[in-house]
Amino acid sequence: MKLKATDIGQMASASEVIFEALREAIAQGDVKEGEALRQDHIARMFNVSRIPVREALTRLEEQGLVSTQRYRGAVVARLSIDEIREIFEFRALLEPEILRYSVARMTDDALEKARRFARAFATETDGARWGDLNRSFHYALYEEAGRPYYLQTISTALDRVDRYLRAQLVLTAGMDRARREHQGILDACIARDAALAARLTRDHILGACDSLLDFLDRQRAGETRHGDVDAGDTGTGDTAMRDMAGGHMGKGTR
Repeated sequence: MKLKATDIGQMASASEVIFEALREAIAQGDVKEGEALRQDHIARMFNVSRIPVREALTRLEEQGLVSTQRYRGAVVARLSIDEIREIFEFRALLEPEILRYSVARMTDDALEKARRFARAFATETDGARWGDLNRSFHYALYEEAGRPYYLQTISTALDRVDRYLRAQLVLTAGMDRARREHQGILDACIARDAALAARLTRDHILGACDSLLDFLDRQRAGETRHGDVDAGDTGTGDTAMRDMAGGHMGKGTR
């Protein structure tokens, strides 16, 4: 992820820029779980002091994306299987309900917006974009509910599992199933059948959860057999963050 220097002036602060860049890098899997986020390195790459870096890391920790470890400092948080399951179960309770509210108020423009995202998701060949398009499709269906707190809560939950979902879509057969299920949910919304749309959304979320947990079980079993790699000591995070900064950041951003 590269940000131009002009982007700085359009955002609230250097801390906000760094927060968004790191959040996206974690979601994309560019910075791996367990990898150290070294404040001094990040500050140099964005040409800022350590203060906005510290602020950004604090926000990431509040969202559960980063944890602080003794002797290592901030590292990308690793979710347990139970934590991931709980987040999906929470989503399966909340998202069908916000869709129920939304269907009754959904305009033709909102349905067309959702249709465009469903089509873009179904035809996109770049796996790096699937996660964003998946989120955009669901948000397009939820926005008409008029429940901003619900949306913010859903967004926070998605942030915590986004990197796992993207990996599951890219590395398993999850895309084919997601395409079909998106179309079914959209068709139910077009028919103004809120109960069906809610049920299909719940099944969609729980089905993705089962697929993801099966994928992670196999992946983590492989790590155990071959020995865990401490990503915090590989230097890959530095490379990813250098790419994010792109050499364009930081003129006057202290």
